[in-house]
Amino acid sequence: MAVVEVTIVPLGTGETSLSQYVADCHHVINKYNVTFQLTPMSTVFEGDLDFILKIIKEMHEIPFDKGVMRVSTTIKIDDRRDKNGTIEQKINSVKEKL
Repeated sequence: MAVVEVTIVPLGTGETSLSQYVADCHHVINKYNVTFQLTPMSTVFEGDLDFILKIIKEMHEIPFDKGVMRVSTTIKIDDRRDKNGTIEQKINSVKEKL
């Protein structure tokens, strides 16, 4: 199981607000049965890496579909093979140490 963080930034929109693009990307996520968490700066997924990357590719296309000519997408992948790591488990691990 992987935990994957993605930030998709449409460039050259002429506006400072990107929330509509984020919402449009989240319409893609809602089509799939995947665990995710929206944060103020990104979206975090957990699950099968290939499946998540498929969703991210579809999300990456959304700003282009809206007329944007350049999109920057940043992906961070935490892919553990020794045990299942989840979003909740990672947060709880830090909280236990506080």
